[in-house]
Amino acid sequence: MRRIDAIGVTLGVFAAGGLAYVALKVAGLDNLEAGIWSQLLLVGGLIGWLLSYIFRVMGKKMTYHQQRSAYEEAFWQKKLDELSPEELEKLQAELEKEEKINS
Repeated sequence: MRRIDAIGVTLGVFAAGGLAYVALKVAGLDNLEAGIWSQLLLVGGLIGWLLSYIFRVMGKKMTYHQQRSAYEEAFWQKKLDELSPEELEKLQAELEKEEKINS
């Protein structure tokens, strides 16, 4: 996320809080109750976002993890493609030997 995006999201959250306050006042609540309910909505939204963020981090579904995984896969595929047929056969034999030892 770019800095301008973060600023836009922040301004959007503040605007949503203000709109919620005005909407609650128009709905008939007094200043104190409208303020409390609008703050409750904003805090609830923040907690919901925080929980979704924590689940994305724990599940490694963040952009960084996805980019790193794709890079590592491309790196190893390129290394594999650069091997000669003799080197591939030797590597395959070593893998089969290792599998027999581990089985």
